[in-house]
Amino acid sequence: MYTLKPTGLFRPSSRPTSPAPISGQESSMPVDRARPLSKLALSNFRRPSPSPAPPTVPSSTVVQDGSFMEVLSLKLSEAVSKALAQPPGPGAPGEILAGRRPIPPGRGRTLGALILSEVKASKDNTHLYRAVIRTLHRPLSVLQLNLSNMLIPLISSPAFHTPAAPTPQEPSLNATQLHAVALATFAGELLEYFDEIGLGVEVDTRAENLKTTRESLVSIVKRVVEPLINGIKSELMPLIEGLETVPPPPAPASTAGKTSGAIKSPVPHPSIMSLQTTVPIHARALSRIVASAYAESALASLVISLVWRGMVALSHRPTPIPTPPSSPSMATATLKPKDSKKSLMSPSVTPPPSRFTLKLPQSRPPSPPAPVVPRGPTVAADARAFYNLLTQIPRPSGEKEHTRLAREVVDEAFDGLSALIALLESIQVSSPAPRPTAATTAVPTANASPKVTPLAELEADLDVLTADLPIVVALPLLLRTYVPAARSVPAILGYAESEYRKECLSGFGRAEECGVPVGERVLRVLRADPAVRAQAGVDVVLRWLEREVALGREEGEVQRAPAEDGRACGH
Repeated sequence: MYTLKPTGLFRPSSRPTSPAPISGQESSMPVDRARPLSKLALSNFRRPSPSPAPPTVPSSTVVQDGSFMEVLSLKLSEAVSKALAQPPGPGAPGEILAGRRPIPPGRGRTLGALILSEVKASKDNTHLYRAVIRTLHRPLSVLQLNLSNMLIPLISSPAFHTPAAPTPQEPSLNATQLHAVALATFAGELLEYFDEIGLGVEVDTRAENLKTTRESLVSIVKRVVEPLINGIKSELMPLIEGLETVPPPPAPASTAGKTSGAIKSPVPHPSIMSLQTTVPIHARALSRIVASAYAESALASLVISLVWRGMVALSHRPTPIPTPPSSPSMATATLKPKDSKKSLMSPSVTPPPSRFTLKLPQSRPPSPPAPVVPRGPTVAADARAFYNLLTQIPRPSGEKEHTRLAREVVDEAFDGLSALIALLESIQVSSPAPRPTAATTAVPTANASPKVTPLAELEADLDVLTADLPIVVALPLLLRTYVPAARSVPAILGYAESEYRKECLSGFGRAEECGVPVGERVLRVLRADPAVRAQAGVDVVLRWLEREVALGREEGEVQRAPAEDGRACGH
């Protein structure tokens, strides 16, 4: 009756009962998190993943943290040390100084190429570019200090200034000069690469430029090159100034044993003969000294000075006084020494009168053979030889931007010398014949040289011949040729010779400035002098002066017009 019903409490189970859920966990689980686990895992992995844009940020942070700059600084410091290191191998005996060889050429270009590549790589990034420039300061400062420490003992040594220039006895530079030239060449090569990327020329008030380093390198080049070039200039100038003196007349050569006369080639001027020995030596030295573009400005100044001094000397050489020919009687007396010797050694037997009379000349003794008289040097020949000598001296390069202007100025100077040579040659063949004398009146005019050009034809060519010549250079030539009785140009102006040369003949630029005032003054004096106007060739000079002065005034007005316009615009 009272049967027990099986309940869940007493029912046997085959497995353990599952635990009841914890109420706390169920309450803490939000309703919206009940979503697939895969979605939760995906959202968790996407959150820290980087976006596609920032990959460039890590590379810039590597540069900004300084590691790249440290590597670059070490790289540049090592390159500077290698550039100034002693070259391996034995050196020539003449270039060893205190057991060291000079720095070989090309090391400045190697260091400059490295700096150029690093700076160009950072040009597009302003911050990186400034960082690279700041990094360059330390190695280049060390380089600058080392170069100065190496250079000061060299240029302070007496051996650097003695000899001042190479000589035929010592045609090469000494060891001290070679070491100094090597340092200047290194600095000049490095400066050429500075120019390619504009290092040290930018205007920046901050300490992020290399202007101080650039100025130091330029100073090194000048302190070495300028003294050596000035030494060569001081050796050549006296020889060139000697071209103004009239050479002594050549002595006739001995004609013993010769039956016919001959004419030797012109004897060069003594200064030309000296220049033929020294100029090749100095040209080789200049090729060694001027090994970079920054030394070519001093070279251009030297060449222009030599050309100008030669033009002044050749244009102011006085006209040589013609020497009369030797007397025939004196020539006869000094010839035939063998005949007199035979007469002393001949027997005393007198030959028959008929035989004696046949040997006598009918009217006068036979003319002896003409002596070999060498021709004296002419101004035109000396000018041509001087031009050929100067072409051996190196000139500035016309391919580089830094030296293009210097090359143009040097070429203009040589054009002026070429114009002077053409004028001298034209005057030589077109000059008026000398005044007739008692010895020349009997010579018929038909025997005159057919090369003599009339004055009218020469006057027509004067404008072309003097187009590249300053008035102060061509004027003394024309005055001596066609107005011999006129005074010199300084005397016409009322100046002393030295004062006139200092004021008007100091260079090409000063000669151009003084051309018109000098021409106007000389023109007025020649017109007012009756003795000068009486000479036949004065009209050629007067008409030429009138044209040159008028042309000079026009050129001066054209040059002043832009300056006046600029001042008007400024106001």
